[in-house]
Amino acid sequence: MKNSSNFRELDAQYVMPAFTRDMMITRGSGSLVWDSDGKEYIDCVAGIAVCSTGHCHPAVVKAICDQAHDLIHCSNLYYVPHQAELAKKLVEISGLEKAFFSNSGAEANDGALKLARVRTGRKKFVSFVHGFHGRTIGSLAVTHKPAIREPFEPLGLECSFVEYGDLGSLKKAVDDTTAAVLVEPVQGEAGVILPPPGFLEGVREVCDDHGTLMIADEVQTGMGRTGKWFAYQHSHVTPDIVTIAKGIASGFPMGALVARQGLEFQKSEHGSTFAGGPLACAAALATIGVIEEVLSSIPVKAERFRKGLSRHNPRVAGLLIGMTTGDRCVSIRDNCAGQGVLVNCAADGNLRLMPPLVISDREIDRVIEVVNEAIG
Repeated sequence: MKNSSNFRELDAQYVMPAFTRDMMITRGSGSLVWDSDGKEYIDCVAGIAVCSTGHCHPAVVKAICDQAHDLIHCSNLYYVPHQAELAKKLVEISGLEKAFFSNSGAEANDGALKLARVRTGRKKFVSFVHGFHGRTIGSLAVTHKPAIREPFEPLGLECSFVEYGDLGSLKKAVDDTTAAVLVEPVQGEAGVILPPPGFLEGVREVCDDHGTLMIADEVQTGMGRTGKWFAYQHSHVTPDIVTIAKGIASGFPMGALVARQGLEFQKSEHGSTFAGGPLACAAALATIGVIEEVLSSIPVKAERFRKGLSRHNPRVAGLLIGMTTGDRCVSIRDNCAGQGVLVNCAADGNLRLMPPLVISDREIDRVIEVVNEAIG
């Protein structure tokens, strides 16, 4: 069924105006998408780092369709097809012990907060300035951005915020009553802010000193985005809990948390009707298979971007790339779209690129050409 030609009018009349958008994407293949007018774009937004295997990868489409013919939903009252196999895979690539599934990154972070509270018996959390962990009441409580957090306070969860990279301030904020420190190995929504050397190791040490859990939010950086399965794997630490979503299932809504030995929900402590359903797990297993094939190419592609955009001092974490453009960010974004490349503006005037992991060298070179011209 084709999209209605008056989708803008219908949206204005019937959809709550929570989003700012100016086009409809109607079709995608690999790193390319087409809008409702038939214009082609190289997609360096990828559903905000979601379409890790590109759009409509044949292996993912087949996995979803095959499963849909057999069973679409059965709930977690029963063993779910593919769920245990996927949990095993996530445990293997993370080096942790047990998995629990969700429907989104915010839900994964909510679950991690609950798990930290129930297993430590503590109530307080520490997170970082400019960090982003979701928009549910729980995940919003540990998200720093005042503009999206303060209108909904009080949030019912105590959290202190310290500057990202400042271990001195972290040491002062964490004590023996702190349940967990929640940290992004790279701050994505903030504009691809890279941690200083030794930062994650320092966070681990502070947590260990106080029996505090370390939660790594890998919602944006996980599933191969930075050139390893998880960004924390570029360091010498292993978190207690890792949260995952976005790139885990190539666009099928899904999230997960994976935790070390001794950290798990007991019966009835947590649950979800839809989480880890047959379709989501089938899509995730197929996605992991594709990422396994391309993972070794990510550092090479990242370096191609780094060199091509070097005049703009890009911050590069695999295929997560940020450049400070200030007040010009929106106009640069729109200029790029006009030339057939989709990018987006993260916080504080930072241009952000998150292309599919399958993007080709030819497509990378075209993106570089357009972005350089747009920035000037």
